[in-house]
Amino acid sequence: MTRLLLALSICAAVVATTASAGGSAFPQRIELPDGFQPEGISTAGTQFYVGSIPTGAVYRGNLRTGTGSVLVQPQSGRAAIGLKVDRGRMFVAGGPTGMAFVYNARTGANVTSYQLSTGGSFINDVVVTKRAAWFTDSFKPVLYRVPLGQNGRPGAPSAVQTVDLGGDYVHGPGFNVNGIDATPNGKTLVIVQSTPGKLFTVAPNGTANEITLAGGESVPNGDGILLAGRTLYVVQNQLNVVAKIALAPKLGSGRVLTRIDNDGFDVPTTIADHGRRLYAVNARFGTPGSSTTEYWITQFRK
Repeated sequence: MTRLLLALSICAAVVATTASAGGSAFPQRIELPDGFQPEGISTAGTQFYVGSIPTGAVYRGNLRTGTGSVLVQPQSGRAAIGLKVDRGRMFVAGGPTGMAFVYNARTGANVTSYQLSTGGSFINDVVVTKRAAWFTDSFKPVLYRVPLGQNGRPGAPSAVQTVDLGGDYVHGPGFNVNGIDATPNGKTLVIVQSTPGKLFTVAPNGTANEITLAGGESVPNGDGILLAGRTLYVVQNQLNVVAKIALAPKLGSGRVLTRIDNDGFDVPTTIADHGRRLYAVNARFGTPGSSTTEYWITQFRK
């Protein structure tokens, strides 16, 4: 019996050590290629995907090891701002191109593309629900809806809908709608309006209702957002913080719990999660971009 107990104790210690080692393997800082100029990030399991603003390239890596390589090569006339991976496909907002791109998330091959707007637009971010991919436009008071078929198959370009924003939403100067997320059932969207720092829920017909924050709070410079249950994380890029907001059950109001800062932040733009970890990509806006400029992802806790 003594030997059995000793053996069990040794096995337990080995399992605990292995689990601890595995847990500590996730690096706090993940290096991206020099000169990459990133903006958007998405995760799928332990994989992460980061887009390059000026080239349209996408880098894929492993959150556990921090290693990776370019999955989608640079392509002329393309850009990669916000992106989301869903059911084996990667949906990418094309910024000033007015386009959206869809790639195979395993091979990086082109699947399809959409000309969402013909001018004066900045296609900034995307969220994918069961039946649609929704794209924001920071220069126009609209959302773009790309319908999805069985198993998330992207619909035809002719099926894309432009949905006007109404209700409480008031379009203003500067950058407007930026980050976007959705409730699990896909029936309610959440957006941030960057310049005034306002948050809204949006129905599929475009009716927007402002989310009132306690104490007259706002989230200026709001960029990427992440909705986790009734907790909303909002990246405030130039302020180098992420606002953590507790939302009411019907999402009509909320309270800023804290603003998370981190020594590893250098103008973070968007975030993605993996379990209790959050990952912010640092765009380093204001730092001259060159082929030797360093870029990285910062890991921090929810």
